[in-house]
Amino acid sequence: MDLQLRGKTVLITGASQGIGEGLAEVFAEEGCNLHLVARSGEKMAALADRLRAAHGVTVAVHEQDIAAPGAAERIAAAAGDIDVLVNNAGAIPGGDLWDVDADRWRAGWEVKVLGYIDLCRAFYARMKAAGGGVILNNIGNGGENFDFRYIAGSTGNAALMAFTRALGGRSLDDGIRVLGINPGPVATDRIFNIMKKRAHEQWGDESRYTELLAAYPLGRAAHVREVADLFAFLASPRSAYTSGTIMTIDGGLTSRRSI
Repeated sequence: MDLQLRGKTVLITGASQGIGEGLAEVFAEEGCNLHLVARSGEKMAALADRLRAAHGVTVAVHEQDIAAPGAAERIAAAAGDIDVLVNNAGAIPGGDLWDVDADRWRAGWEVKVLGYIDLCRAFYARMKAAGGGVILNNIGNGGENFDFRYIAGSTGNAALMAFTRALGGRSLDDGIRVLGINPGPVATDRIFNIMKKRAHEQWGDESRYTELLAAYPLGRAAHVREVADLFAFLASPRSAYTSGTIMTIDGGLTSRRSI
């Protein structure tokens, strides 16, 4: 299927590793020119070199902390007009209400919640002036599954879900589509570290984390590519009538809830 993305310009935050790296790979394969944003300039530079060589696309690197004051405006000024914004940066800390103190809670939200909102504000106006665009927010199924042990993340993700629906509900009037994607557990270092911590809490042995992974659908977390491919489709004209909604990709975990 031709996604009709060749020649489009895509900006991805949190692009140095994990899902962000996978997103960069997928959009480069589709022939998109990229702006990669993260705090790790060295990792992004290596990724950019690889994508240029493999796919012949233009890749610009922006070493930025999106939680810093004025970061969204600086990123927008440096990138200029883009066709697709992918908000992907940030990992809100895990733990219960007492594990995550006020400073850690605010720091996590500055990146993933307020950072997403600031970048949407900065790029929406540019997209509207240019005649259209797509905004994709990588949120997470914690916003649908309220977890006492991930209270800051569950709350932040739920807020981003509401924000995405509110913004995307009318954005097509301006030629812009706004969507949220809620991955469940994805096979990255982050999920393995979380599972090791929970295995240590439960059994005093982090090496037993694979027993927790075995409880997931198909006995594993999602592959990065299974998530990244969905982003590419939603960004494409093949999904032109989709806005103001959330797509969950978690193997049915959210739908398994029962009373």
